Amino acid sequence: MAQKFNNQHYCTKGISERLPIMTQVILWELIDSMEVEEQDYLQVFMLSVEDGQQKIIHEQECPEYSKEHLFSSTNPITGKIFVIDDETHSTMLFAEEY
Repeated sequence: MAQKFNNQHYCTKGISERLPIMTQVILWELIDSMEVEEQDYLQVFMLSVEDGQQKIIHEQECPEYSKEHLFSSTNPITGKIFVIDDETHSTMLFAEEY
């Protein structure tokens, strides 16, 4: 089985306009650094603000995975982001863009 998310990365207009580039890079790195037997084709990120910092809850359904991250950000945001791998490319988008 081919490794997921090891292909061209794209983001929607909403991501490029509203999500700071540093946060985009961090989300891709969180996918790359997952310690799981298998990555689901759908990665889910719940972003919120906690004490002025960016809080990210990274999840996948199968196999079940959930990890929380907190980091400094000059512009933390709130939202739900999907990263979908369709084997030829991976796309990052806000849930409402799906």
